[in-house]
Amino acid sequence: MDNSPKKTIHLKIKKKLIFFLNFLKERVKKELQPDKEENQQFKNDDKFEEFEKYNFFVSFSVYFTWFVLTVFAYIREFLRYYGFEKNKSACERLEMRDFAPLFNSFEAIYARNCYMRVRDVFERPICGVPGGTVKLLDRETDDYCWNFRFPGTQTEVINTASYNYLGFAENKGPCATASANIINDQGISSCASIRELGQPLAHTELENLVAEFIGVESAICFGMGFATNSMNLTCLMDKDSLIISDQYNHASLILGSKISGATIKIFKHNNIKDLERVLRQSIIFGNSKKEGKPFSKIMVIIEGIYSMEGTICKLDEIIKLKKKYKFYLYLDEAHSIGVRWVRPTWRCYGKTGRGIVEYYNCDSKDVDIFYGGHLQKVLELLVVILRVAG
Repeated sequence: MDNSPKKTIHLKIKKKLIFFLNFLKERVKKELQPDKEENQQFKNDDKFEEFEKYNFFVSFSVYFTWFVLTVFAYIREFLRYYGFEKNKSACERLEMRDFAPLFNSFEAIYARNCYMRVRDVFERPICGVPGGTVKLLDRETDDYCWNFRFPGTQTEVINTASYNYLGFAENKGPCATASANIINDQGISSCASIRELGQPLAHTELENLVAEFIGVESAICFGMGFATNSMNLTCLMDKDSLIISDQYNHASLILGSKISGATIKIFKHNNIKDLERVLRQSIIFGNSKKEGKPFSKIMVIIEGIYSMEGTICKLDEIIKLKKKYKFYLYLDEAHSIGVRWVRPTWRCYGKTGRGIVEYYNCDSKDVDIFYGGHLQKVLELLVVILRVAG
């Protein structure tokens, strides 16, 4: 039996293409035949949110385009493997072939053939501190972004790609001056965890003000929003726990849920009936990994406002379910707490900008864990916190 590397590659390519064709077939079938059962279930539900459905042509065009791109990616990999095309990427040494691969084969093929074509719009080198505008270092390529050359010119553009919304990262101005003063007074960092060397007084004061503003017992301020979700869920959940997550939760919540090792179940976006169905099944049948034993902990994770869809969670109905089924509730208010400039006026959720909890007139004690807003995104949140402080 021939088990040569060439035959193995041919089989892998064949399997990938068959999988993609079946996937495309199922997606097209789903577009042509809507879910009648779901429509029947919610046709009398006034609170069910209907999103504008993209037409079949748009759906087919997108999937067909990616299909063609993927086919050509595998063709070019085939040509490179047999030496018909020069391989410009790093190559694996022959004596290392028996080692475990560092990357998934499809990810590597995608990076070399799909991402590389549009690499010029990513990883843009900048010249200076990002503010309202930022200067980009111009670059040119003659080999489809494999290599760049720099003519030495710069282009000033409007900055819409940085987290520095309010200019906190500027190297001059009131924020830079305040940062320098607090560093001179209290130092840069304790250089250890809070349990070992404590934390700066300013950090403690900030956490107390945030807790008072939101109306919770205590708060912890982290330096990065994505890591707050992705790294802290591992401290709350374990392999004996269950996470029930909204279908359109943020990537940081998805990553944190996976890292935690907990069992993960998904409910349809903002669909209270589907959430209750998942809850009931989870309570009745228990943990399938532990022969049906009850989960030690069940946590439902939702967002206040879903950043990609712009929908508001039905917090009041979810809290009713929480009181009925006794689960923990994790609410991500990264895009809903505070006051923001949304043209043509300022926009807040709740009378005082305290987010979806205040928007629904709910009790903050009914939410077990809040993920608050990014301070660099929410200008008026800082102002209100300072007013609370007197």
